Amino acid sequence: MLSKLASQKGVQKYLANTSWLLGERVLRLVVHLFVMVYVARYLGPEGFGKLSYAESFVGLFLAFVTLGLPRILVRELVKTPDRSEELLGTASGLMFLGSLLAICLLAVTTHFLSSSELERWMILIIGAGLVFQSANVIDFYFQSRVQSSYVVQAKTVQLAISSIIKLTLVWGQAGLIWFAAISVFDGLILGLSLLYMYQHKRSATLGTHMKWTFRSTIAASLLKSSWPLIFASMAVTIYMKIDQIMIREMLDAAAVGQYAAAVRVSEVWYFIPVAITSSLFPSIIQSREQNHDLYKNRLQWLLNLMVFLAIAVALPITFFSEAIVAVLFGADYSQAASVITVHIWAAVFVFVNNVLQHWYIAEGLERLSAIRTTMGLFVNVVLNYLLIMQYGILGAAWATLISRAMVGFLFNFIFTRTRPMFWMILSAFSLGYITRKPCLKN
Repeated sequence: MLSKLASQKGVQKYLANTSWLLGERVLRLVVHLFVMVYVARYLGPEGFGKLSYAESFVGLFLAFVTLGLPRILVRELVKTPDRSEELLGTASGLMFLGSLLAICLLAVTTHFLSSSELERWMILIIGAGLVFQSANVIDFYFQSRVQSSYVVQAKTVQLAISSIIKLTLVWGQAGLIWFAAISVFDGLILGLSLLYMYQHKRSATLGTHMKWTFRSTIAASLLKSSWPLIFASMAVTIYMKIDQIMIREMLDAAAVGQYAAAVRVSEVWYFIPVAITSSLFPSIIQSREQNHDLYKNRLQWLLNLMVFLAIAVALPITFFSEAIVAVLFGADYSQAASVITVHIWAAVFVFVNNVLQHWYIAEGLERLSAIRTTMGLFVNVVLNYLLIMQYGILGAAWATLISRAMVGFLFNFIFTRTRPMFWMILSAFSLGYITRKPCLKN
């Protein structure tokens, strides 16, 4: 599979870019997992649950910051590289305004929560770090140029500094509020590192400083394309975070800690589809305009690869979940093992859905993407409510698996324009035994 993909013209460049992304993500996986486990053991299920709850609640408002722009911006940067300064300046300005809106909404909604005063303060502190999200447009710029090595360097600096500080907080037996505050510092360091890398690259190639400008016409154009994705992003963030919030409201903080420990183990692998797809999809977009068969074949190979990698991750973790929890978290987190055995299989549909999200944009199906994801959100919330009451945190894991299967696979059969992708995914699941000849053109 990989040899065939690598033999295609021009893909070598994208595979080299992917190796940078995967290298950084593997490093981040190892370091982050070590630090996270150290923090979780120190805080215990209740303290770790409160921190995870605060992070999840802030995550609900991330869509107001990103505004559905990431993939739209990459697409526009690929199509019109000569307008990069205007696109980056405009997108950054929109995301900064979005972060201010998100912080205001957080300040209002925290008054209606049944959580403790400490948890509400943690939410506000973590939320303050959203203002630095606007610097992430630089990441999208390097994605469009297939030059992720610069982003890798910036993120590695942030990872090193953040890890040292978190370990220092544990060694100094710091209070819970300080672990919330470090997230703000993380955003600042990453933003500054990205800006430095962008300016360094620009100075080296063009000999000039960055000249970002905000254009209202470009802002209107970007928002016109991205507004359906705003709702899709909201739905995605809600159905990825709502489980921990509902567990906190229906059970307690300790249950959130048990569930969060399991989720961290299963979701730590989600960097794989992001790294591969973000690197390879510019090539797929280009092939769409050149050769339809090449476009279809590259999509199918990418879907096949996602399914293969997801299963390769899920199988061993399912069998060794109890040993993983015992070694990493200790006896206090014993309930997390059963959650992992179910939650890890959601990775199959997360891997596939990462390709789908890019494909929907390439095909101009942003509105259908929003509808599909909103339907998944509704299913997820209903299932969480019913299953948490009946089965506790294990019920939340089943709700996640079922809803992600619907979003990443089944719902594509509903719409005529997305049904070809349903058959391509089914072909990937069946190892090619079930095949159709879908027409992917609009």
